Amino acid sequence: MQNIVILAGNIGQKPEVRSTQSGTKITNFTLATSRPRLSEGRAIRDENGYRVMDTEWHRITCFNGLGKTVAEHCEKGMKVLVHGRIHYTKWTDATGTDRYGCEIIAEKVDFLSRPKSAENENPELVDRDDEIPF
Repeated sequence: MQNIVILAGNIGQKPEVRSTQSGTKITNFTLATSRPRLSEGRAIRDENGYRVMDTEWHRITCFNGLGKTVAEHCEKGMKVLVHGRIHYTKWTDATGTDRYGCEIIAEKVDFLSRPKSAENENPELVDRDDEIPF
């Protein structure tokens, strides 16, 4: 039995970091995924001919080192690929009503784009052919 999730999408807001009483660092962010809206197996188009898209929002949770990396290098709008698992929670609120939640516990996050601040910088090109040991 396996619980595996792979999502590719855009980060919805700057990741938020908090710590538990025991010192565990938890980083949360939202991820938007989109797909074309279909009718009878065909993509629906708007009056301008563009595909109509349906967007879903996912809550992503990262722990410790992964969370630190995400918090330091990710920002709103970046494209990322998240590998993880679905985690459901149930709790009772102050009024005694049962509440339910769903989040993705990230085990790996790959950056598919750079932060907007880094896109304008010119990366230094280095010729490392002289360093090959053969």
